[in-house]
Amino acid sequence: MAYVIGDACIQCGACAGQCPVGAISEGDGKFEIDPDKCIDCGSCAGQCPVGAISEG
Repeated sequence: MAYVIGDACIQCGACAGQCPVGAISEGDGKFEIDPDKCIDCGSCAGQCPVGAISEG
């Protein structure tokens, strides 16, 4: 199950730089994770300063 970014996202971009497969991009008002690219590694969740990323 892919990770998801919630509404608490502050658009800092820390997660995007951490993703080893480039599944994270800037969306409308927050960053978004492409579920087809996400490999469920959790690297992004550990990098998020506001805890906006969780398993979907």
